[in-house]
Amino acid sequence: MKNLKQIINGVVHTSLGWVKGGSVVYADGKIVEVKNDSELVEGAEVIDAEGGYVVPGGVELHVHGGGGHDFTEGDEDDYRKAVHAHLIHGTTSIYPTLMSTTAENIRRTAEICTKLMAEEGSPILGLHLEGHYLSPKKAGAQLPDAIKNPDPAEYKPLIEDFPCIKRWDIAPELDGALELGEYLTSKGVLPSIAHTSAVYDDVVKGYEVGYRHVTHFYNAMSGFHNVREYKQEGTVESVYLIDGMTVEVIADGIHVPIPLLKLVYKIKGVEGTALCTDGLSCSAGDENMYLDPRFIIENGVCKLADRSALAGSVATMDRLIRTMVNEAGVTLFDAVRMSSETPARIMGVFDRKGSIKAGKDADMCIYDADLNLKSVIAYGKKVV
Repeated sequence: MKNLKQIINGVVHTSLGWVKGGSVVYADGKIVEVKNDSELVEGAEVIDAEGGYVVPGGVELHVHGGGGHDFTEGDEDDYRKAVHAHLIHGTTSIYPTLMSTTAENIRRTAEICTKLMAEEGSPILGLHLEGHYLSPKKAGAQLPDAIKNPDPAEYKPLIEDFPCIKRWDIAPELDGALELGEYLTSKGVLPSIAHTSAVYDDVVKGYEVGYRHVTHFYNAMSGFHNVREYKQEGTVESVYLIDGMTVEVIADGIHVPIPLLKLVYKIKGVEGTALCTDGLSCSAGDENMYLDPRFIIENGVCKLADRSALAGSVATMDRLIRTMVNEAGVTLFDAVRMSSETPARIMGVFDRKGSIKAGKDADMCIYDADLNLKSVIAYGKKVV
C-alpha cells in the first residue's frame, strides 16, 4: 500500500458520533480505516491532530470564484486558483457556479470544467448554473440583460453535450420552467429554485417535476406579503411546508440573520440544510484582489454598489462552520454534517464524499478547540 498515512490523537467525526482519541488511516487518496484508538499502524506516516477535531472536508454547492479569480469569465488557470483558494479554507469538493451568462460562455466554461474533472483526485465535481432562467423581479446581483425564459433549443444541447453540468437554478413560475425541471431530472441534473417570486402552487408544481432544492434560501425570493388587502404566502413559507425539499443557506450571519439561521435549522434540520458560501471572486483571499465595479465590500459582505441588494459573499467554509456553532448555537457535529454530508447527499455523491468512512475519498480537515482550521487533506494530499 503506497502513501500510507495516519491521523492520530483526534476527535474524529463519524456517522455514529465523535470518536475521542481516534485515528484515521488512509492511502492512495482513500480512507482505509477509522480506528477507535491511536495505536500506530506500521509503515504509516503520522499526522498528529493534537486533540483537534478531525472532520470530513466541506462540499461546496455554490461558489462563483475565490482568491481574485472568477468561474463565469475565467480560464483554466482561474479555475485552478479559485479552487485552491477555497481548498485551503476547508472546501475539498466544489461545484463551480456560473452567474447568468450566454449559452456560448456556458459551453466555454463547461469545456474547462470537463477537462479538470477528469484529473485524478480533482476536487471539482461538476458545474452549477445559476441562471439565466430567473425572475427579472428577483434578479439581485444577476445581470438583468442575461435573464430570459427557458428555451429548449438552448438548454437541451447544453445538457446533451456536457454531462459535467450537475445543477441548474431556475425560477419555477416562468413559462417553460416546469418542462425544464422535468427534463433536467430525467437527465440526472438537479433543478433548484432560485431568484423567484413563486408562491405555494408554483413551488408544489415545481417539486412534483423535480425541483427538490432551493438556492441561497431567503435570498432573492419572496416571503410573506400582501396582495392588496389579502395575505399571500411566499416562496419561503412554501418551501417550509414541503418536507422533502432541501435548502442551502449562506451562513455568514449577514445574508441570513442569525435568528433565521436558527429557524432554518429548527424546521429543515441537519438533513435538509446545507451550508454554502456563494463566494465571489473576492472571497477566500484578499477581498480587493478582484472586484467588479458593480460591487462593494462593506461590513464583511459583498453588496451591489448602490446598496440595493446583497451580492454573493466573501465567506469561506471554515467561517460558515464557526458562524453556525458560535452564533447560531448549532452543535459542531451538526454544523459539520451540514457542510459535508448534507450537500453530498443532495448532489448524489455521498457514496464517496461527505463523511469519514473506509472506502471513501480521503478528504478531511482538522480544527482546533476554538474551531480554527489547522489542516486540510484533499484526496489524501496535505494542502495545509
